Amino acid sequence: MSEKIIKLMVCSGKNCSRKQGDDITDALKLELEAVSLENKVQVVRTACFGLCNAGPVVKVWPEGTIYTGVSPDDAAEIVNEHILKGRKVERLLYTDPATGKKIPDEKSLTSLKKQLRIVLRNCGITDPENVEDAIAHGAYLALAKVLTEMQPEDAIKIIKDSGLRGRGGGGFPTGLKWEIARKNQSDEKYVVCNADEGDPGAFMDRSVLEGDPHAVLEAMAICGYCIGSSNGLIYIRAEYPLAVQRLKIAITQAREYGLLGKNIIGTGFDFDIEIRYGAGAFVCGEETALIHSMEGLRGEPTVKPPYPAQSGFRGKPTNVNNVETFACVSPIILKGADWFSSIGTQKSKGTKVFALAGKVNNVGLIEVPMGTTLREVIFEIGGGLPKDKKFKAVQTGGPSGGCLTEKHLDTPIDFDNLVAAGSMMGSGGMIVMDEVDCMVAVAKYYLDFTVEESCGKCAPCRIGNKRLHELLEHISKGHGTRADLDRLRNMSVVIKDTSLCGLGQSSPNPVLSTLDNFMDEYIAHVDAKKCPAGKCRDLMQYLIVKENCVGCTACARVCPVNAISGERKEPHLINQSVCIKCGACYEKCKFDAIIIQ
Repeated sequence: MSEKIIKLMVCSGKNCSRKQGDDITDALKLELEAVSLENKVQVVRTACFGLCNAGPVVKVWPEGTIYTGVSPDDAAEIVNEHILKGRKVERLLYTDPATGKKIPDEKSLTSLKKQLRIVLRNCGITDPENVEDAIAHGAYLALAKVLTEMQPEDAIKIIKDSGLRGRGGGGFPTGLKWEIARKNQSDEKYVVCNADEGDPGAFMDRSVLEGDPHAVLEAMAICGYCIGSSNGLIYIRAEYPLAVQRLKIAITQAREYGLLGKNIIGTGFDFDIEIRYGAGAFVCGEETALIHSMEGLRGEPTVKPPYPAQSGFRGKPTNVNNVETFACVSPIILKGADWFSSIGTQKSKGTKVFALAGKVNNVGLIEVPMGTTLREVIFEIGGGLPKDKKFKAVQTGGPSGGCLTEKHLDTPIDFDNLVAAGSMMGSGGMIVMDEVDCMVAVAKYYLDFTVEESCGKCAPCRIGNKRLHELLEHISKGHGTRADLDRLRNMSVVIKDTSLCGLGQSSPNPVLSTLDNFMDEYIAHVDAKKCPAGKCRDLMQYLIVKENCVGCTACARVCPVNAISGERKEPHLINQSVCIKCGACYEKCKFDAIIIQ
């Protein structure tokens, strides 16, 4: 192997960490020490690589070999074979789930070919706990450029001309927001980073903070210079311990290097950052609710105006952007507005990070140019659906988004096209569903979440969503009528039109989109009292096919309520009045004698 420094990058994302990620790091270090290579090969715990269904993941940098499903026991083989002898450990190479082929290096990943990494540019590459490594990869160059070469108005103009829009879900022009905050005069102003990220299955912001915290700190300082603020606050949920830990380390190191605090790099500009913790309330993703939470008040939104840029934290002008928005700022300053605006669509510039999850082969974190179609994301980057299942729907925008169907697959992904299709961009959750998913159950699942997360301040959201959920529960149990479908739609429209904040205004989207695109499933539930997907427990029956039953008694032995009877070597019978529809018998039967109807 070459004498240059080699890094063994160990993913510290949540999925990999819970599968012995820390133990793998320690095991690799011990093996390197045993062969006296600890000074030539570094072991770095970095962020999510985006291959979340293949963890734990170890990447050999800079060559890009990716090992998956790694355990501490594999450390010796990786060191002895790959590091010492230059031979790849074939059995650990990433296997493309769509083709079954081993992938020799990162450049050969099909899932990366249509991606463009701007926000995730350093995630999985740099050591997030080493400011010198961050600086070596370009951190704080943009801040130095702004402080030494630009007036605040010049930097704001670059952000405005780039077309960058807020990535937290609202899509408000970032440069315009900064400009408004600058024009509002005050003795004190605040820059706030919204790192709350409460969507189910979303982990975009967390991964950026875990993998490249200095990108956010630098952009907040640039924003502070632009709007005339010396105070930065990061609002992050306490459930993100690794992100919090790395933020603390990054802030401390940035201060030590004169990149935060007083007289930054000798320019006379002062800016420092504090961390504030959230308790995991979804509604605190809304900027006014977030500000109230930071002030020690109940996390509830308020009517706007005034907007935070006019009167925000402690009544002072406050600029709020989310993690992903801030992560775009430094590359725009360094490469220019024209570069960024050349990426994406007419009204949606740049890239968007998505947490691709659900029934898709390549589950993980992706970043694509705006305008990439849903089909490209799901079937090319995502590798299609596993087990040759048929695509049914994709939910974009988290619990407030809509469910889009096959007819929407060629929709370019951007703020306006997704809204026109009946969904939304949101913060970037994207969940794929297949033919065995029940869309009534999906709508009910998201309503259950929003009912739980409503702050309760306004009646349309507090009461209306509860009534919507009750109607869906009624339908899924076989008690619904056609009139209930009309009630669902009418109530959804009223809630959207009358709720106080974005949570209530968008919460009926899963109901409306499934009614629009899957009315046949709703009708089956209310007319035939059947769940076509076989997911609604109250509408399904487990039946034994006499011709296939050999009387092995395996099903009867696993039934927790003794609902199955029959003599050995004779066809058995399920007592439907006793059956709790747990599915244990269905899973146990080896003769296809039990069916779901």
